[in-house]
Amino acid sequence: MHHNDQPVGTALSPERIAEIDEVIDRITRWAEDRKDVVGLLLVGSCARNAARPDSDIDLVLLTTDESRYLAEGWARELGLGELIRTQSWGPITERRHSTASGLEVEFGIGSPTWAKTDPVDPGTHRVVTEGARSLHDPAGVLAGLLAAC
Repeated sequence: MHHNDQPVGTALSPERIAEIDEVIDRITRWAEDRKDVVGLLLVGSCARNAARPDSDIDLVLLTTDESRYLAEGWARELGLGELIRTQSWGPITERRHSTASGLEVEFGIGSPTWAKTDPVDPGTHRVVTEGARSLHDPAGVLAGLLAAC
């Protein structure tokens, strides 16, 4: 389900909807070509089809090689724009980028253990239940998490 399925009156322009969808599709295709990426999860307002004009794209990237994504090259390869913030949130490291249009793309980068289900971490549970859509899940790690939540 794409963002054109939003309720009427959200004031998200067709151009912004197209941009959000294009960025999500580009990142999903990129993730599918990476053997170390074991999960890509869209979370937040975009996953709920409730994005507003000031919304960002929130993604959780689960990888067996976290250090690779704490460097810059991969984000440039994706055309994500300028890195505007890096912050650690325990098991996840946030990397927030701003594209040329001002659209912000936030990656929460972590290991596959972020998605453990026995038990589900309270923070992970909150992120998932507030809106989550699996974009890339070759081993079913995210399917198990979504089912547990």
